[in-house]
Amino acid sequence: MHDRDGYRIEVLDSSHDRDQFQCGVKVLDEYLQRRAGQDAGRRVAVPYVLVDEASTVCGFYTLSQLAVRLVDLPQGMVERLPRYPLVPATLLGRLGVDRRLQGQGFGQLLLVDALRRSHAASQEVASFAIVTEAKDEESAGFYVAHGFCRLASRERTLFLPMATVARLFA
Repeated sequence: MHDRDGYRIEVLDSSHDRDQFQCGVKVLDEYLQRRAGQDAGRRVAVPYVLVDEASTVCGFYTLSQLAVRLVDLPQGMVERLPRYPLVPATLLGRLGVDRRLQGQGFGQLLLVDALRRSHAASQEVASFAIVTEAKDEESAGFYVAHGFCRLASRERTLFLPMATVARLFA
């Protein structure tokens, strides 16, 4: 859990009010309101929520595991990796901030929390990088501004090597 001015980040549960959440991206709003709990129950994603003192959800992100094809990574990185066809990674699947809080640094707060948790988990379950699929160019720009690189084969798929994340928290 991370605190900031009365806000905290915690794992989504049934006590969180997410009905009023609106980030302006319909697919993200509907995901949080209707499917995030199901994904958690099925263990396909862990949703983390930014909540206020009333446990109203003000932002969220999800983490899960995935594998990245070695051929999709930049050649300079591939040369330093074993020749497996797939390498393990952590998927930052979705991230959204309620309209009321946009532009106030809460997206960055959620991202840093996701990076910190991903790095900690990579000490227990291997993960070469954190990967995300940006919904649009504006989202891609957010991740690029925070050090993510684009995969050449898929323009809106971005990644941040776990070694880079480790240096951020050293």
